[in-house]
Amino acid sequence: MSEEQKQTQLDNARCTACHVGEPTVTDNEILELHPQIPDWAIVERDGIRHLERSFKFKNFEEALSFTNKIGKIAEEEGHHPAILTEWGRVTVTWWTHKIKGLHRNDFIMAAKTDRLPRSM
Repeated sequence: MSEEQKQTQLDNARCTACHVGEPTVTDNEILELHPQIPDWAIVERDGIRHLERSFKFKNFEEALSFTNKIGKIAEEEGHHPAILTEWGRVTVTWWTHKIKGLHRNDFIMAAKTDRLPRSM
């Protein structure tokens, strides 16, 4: 399967309900999933892995429009990121609060975020 097919498969997937006590993704799963969203960094804060990416825009209005698009897909999927909206930049951080780490849902939502239109 090509990388493009994998990306399409990931961003077409739906989030599944995640419950307290479910395992975080394994290192092997990260090796499979992370190449499908190569622009996202895996960062660790307080021992918790997150996916994070910054997007650049011409101005605040475009950044805010993009933020609202992320909010719309987050509501549709029932999975919500941390979003920092600044003049010309939006930083998005995905992780699963209930399990204090990364779940497949976070990779799905990162792929969906990558596919959002960036113009108004």
